[in-house]
Amino acid sequence: MPRILLIEDDADNISLLTRLLEHHGYEMSVAKHAAAGLEKAREEKPDLILMDLELPEGPDGQPDPNAGLNATRTLKADETTAGIPVIALTAHTMAQHRERITSAGCDDFQEKPIFPFQSLLDKIGQLLA
Repeated sequence: MPRILLIEDDADNISLLTRLLEHHGYEMSVAKHAAAGLEKAREEKPDLILMDLELPEGPDGQPDPNAGLNATRTLKADETTAGIPVIALTAHTMAQHRERITSAGCDDFQEKPIFPFQSLLDKIGQLLA
């Protein structure tokens, strides 16, 4: 069973995504801020990470407006976690945002707060193939 780490601070998004993805056969793990997400990624070595880009705290535990991007950079710079695909969860999908997302090391992105769920499933499937 593929394992997904969801790094997300919104309780509604956590509930929705974990229920839907577990229903589709994924084992889910959750972290509510970047530092905990980095720790879980190193310990659990998930098959894929869903990364909220607007987390309240960065990898160092301090307030950070770019917490998700900085956490992704940290993951991709660590040889233990560098190969784990990361899908960014973001409300910002304009061209300049996409460039920032990909330059931080995210493998793909998914628009939120309204999740086109089949699109997310397709992206997860492609990255895990």
